[in-house]
Amino acid sequence: MKKPFTLYIVSGLILLAVIGVAVSLISDPAGFLQRIAVIVIIGAVVYFLFQRFNRSNPSKREQRAFIKAAKKSKRRFNNKETGPANGRKASVGSLTSIKKSKKKSSPHLTVIEGKKGKKKNRASL
Repeated sequence: MKKPFTLYIVSGLILLAVIGVAVSLISDPAGFLQRIAVIVIIGAVVYFLFQRFNRSNPSKREQRAFIKAAKKSKRRFNNKETGPANGRKASVGSLTSIKKSKKKSSPHLTVIEGKKGKKKNRASL
């Protein structure tokens, strides 16, 4: 019962706003454009000031990245622990959805193969 009542109030307010804007535009177009320009300029100044003071420093970005990685890791480990029920194998549909959801590793990260298994020949030094 409340939905139609609020719908009538909101639509009435929007209708009054449209009528007010139309009357203001017809009676004083220069003043109307001037008010719109002032509102846009003040909004832009407030936006840029907010962006200036709210800009995150690098430590906040790193913290955010760490939290995001921790959440991904937590999700991954929770998925591994919750396997199929009663030892049954997962259906083909669920396997394909898991395969599709995995992302490829980032292209800027590469594996550098080292010589961990080989020992140095100290006699040649």
